[in-house]
Amino acid sequence: MGAGRGEGEGAVEEEATGYEVGIVVPKLSRGAAAGPAEDCVARLVRELEGAGLLVERVRGVPAEFIKLAAPMGTLGRAAAEMQMKKLTYIGMELQFEWDQVAAFVRQPDGSLFSWRERYCCFRYLIYGIVNKTNSEITLKFDDKEFHWKQNESLLTRLESEGVVKLVFPLHDEIKRKQLLRNWALNWLDFTWQPIDDIYSYFGTKIATYFAFLGMYTQWLFFPAFFGLATQFIDFGSLQWLVLPAFFIFVISWAVFFLQFWKRKNSALLARWGINCSLSEYKNMGNELNSFGDSLTIEEKKFDDVSAEKRKLQRNEWFGVLLRIRNNAIIVLAIICLQLPFELAYAHLYEITETEVMRYLLTAIYLVAIQYYTRIGGKVSVNLIKYENNQGEESSSASLVYKVFGLYFMQSYIGLFYHASLYRDILALRQVLIQRLIVSQVLENLIENSIPYLKYSYKKYIAVHKKKHERESPSGKSVRLSTRVEKEYLKPSYTASIGAELEDGLFDDFLELTLQFGMIMMFACAFPLIFCFAALNNATEIRADALKLLVMLRRPVPRAAATIGAWLNIFQFLVVMAICTNCLLLVCLYDAEGNWRIEPGLAAILIMEHALLLIKFGFSHFVPEEPAWVKANRVRYVAQAQIVCSKQLLKSISKLDAKLD
Repeated sequence: MGAGRGEGEGAVEEEATGYEVGIVVPKLSRGAAAGPAEDCVARLVRELEGAGLLVERVRGVPAEFIKLAAPMGTLGRAAAEMQMKKLTYIGMELQFEWDQVAAFVRQPDGSLFSWRERYCCFRYLIYGIVNKTNSEITLKFDDKEFHWKQNESLLTRLESEGVVKLVFPLHDEIKRKQLLRNWALNWLDFTWQPIDDIYSYFGTKIATYFAFLGMYTQWLFFPAFFGLATQFIDFGSLQWLVLPAFFIFVISWAVFFLQFWKRKNSALLARWGINCSLSEYKNMGNELNSFGDSLTIEEKKFDDVSAEKRKLQRNEWFGVLLRIRNNAIIVLAIICLQLPFELAYAHLYEITETEVMRYLLTAIYLVAIQYYTRIGGKVSVNLIKYENNQGEESSSASLVYKVFGLYFMQSYIGLFYHASLYRDILALRQVLIQRLIVSQVLENLIENSIPYLKYSYKKYIAVHKKKHERESPSGKSVRLSTRVEKEYLKPSYTASIGAELEDGLFDDFLELTLQFGMIMMFACAFPLIFCFAALNNATEIRADALKLLVMLRRPVPRAAATIGAWLNIFQFLVVMAICTNCLLLVCLYDAEGNWRIEPGLAAILIMEHALLLIKFGFSHFVPEEPAWVKANRVRYVAQAQIVCSKQLLKSISKLDAKLD
């Protein structure tokens, strides 16, 4: 139903990729009265077709759905109208022009636009439908009438009236099944993933997460192998050196892993055409366009510049003080509220005699702290609103640091308590095993069962409601027959805390950082813990893939070049691991099980300083970007300088001609 506009001059022949966006509206009652006003859904469909979109209406059980697709010409013109910046083959990001399409870099799968760019074009088209007439238009839905004002977005108006319930991206069934077969259900290689296909289907942020998870899992096999050796090989008289050697190896491993991840991240973004853009030339076009005018405008007075400088500095430091205040509130809340809760759990664990009851207590504790921490997360979100953060990314990073502080306390304070109380490495090892097994099993159950239960409940409610409607014949079975209504009933990929700032990757990254902290900070207590982590992550890759492809709606694509604030947390945990493992070796370990403080303290102090040197020294030995990425960047800089110099000379020549 509906047809798109014709291809423009210089366009590339590409077919529409199928329906990619869905709009949900309530079903129109069959007994709705006719009137002079136009049905708003019919008007929306006609306007969408007029915008060049391919439209199909589907009447489902829970609602009615409008599926949208777009020919490449329609997306290209939308990208040009919204002045989208795209990477060109000279390394500069320039405003997209449909008639100069050959100048712009294509995606790894050969398409012109990435999934995020296509989705942005869709939203621009559907929200850009405005009333261009000279008067208000009366619309109706069922027996309700309302007015569509001049220059008002039709979709925004329908959302405010409750007619449009949701706008969401749709799964591409062909690509989804390919990813299911080649990725989610492919167990032949535990860590292999089609990262480019994931990027093309889900966008940069999710693809970056899976690239990090895959590399992290691959690297975990090295300390896992070493940990197996420490547990099952008798080193004889050198046994007392095994754990210190393992500790040094683990810290070195973590430092190199994070450095090589930066290299891989840089290479991925270069391959996807993201990090090749030159920030120093991003606004060059605007500067060149206003160059002639800027020369004729009178310069600002020095006093005005100084006043503006003082204002910016005042706002900067005011923002710093706000963040310090909010962080202090979180720290006090942890000390006054969460610390007693954690110590109470540790005490109950100590007095519990049977192992079964201890596992049960740990499970109850892990469930309880999920709700406890969400309260702290909501407080953090409210505090962030009063911070002077620059953009959504800065606010998101602030939320990450605050919430991780809460989880850091709840995850590790009990372990520190047991380590200081028992001063026995075997007792600490037992607590680690219970915490790791229970937490990983519980998190996987919650992560995979809750979306299915939510979907099943929504499906039951929709079908049950349909059976009681008069339009459904008695005795006739009711079921969901279309893919779009099944996707609508599935949960969205959102964060459990701060959904307005983060998506579901917040919880996935939080799970990874907590695991990384546990295996690193207590590596000497239980070297075999790396084996559990490696096996869990190999399963996590496929479980997360199934979750995204089967259990949840297709996520809205988000732009993200790196893993952001989480990288800083991983680096912080490496430093914490140096301190905690040194303390463990001082207090808990020697050949007989009890280290003598005098020689042990001196040895550990030397080891600690050496490892800190490794941490901050080795990071400079591994370049953060591959040589080919750096060479391309240098070449792009040279090409951009030539182009910008020519444009600048042309502007100066035109200005001189005007002056003459």
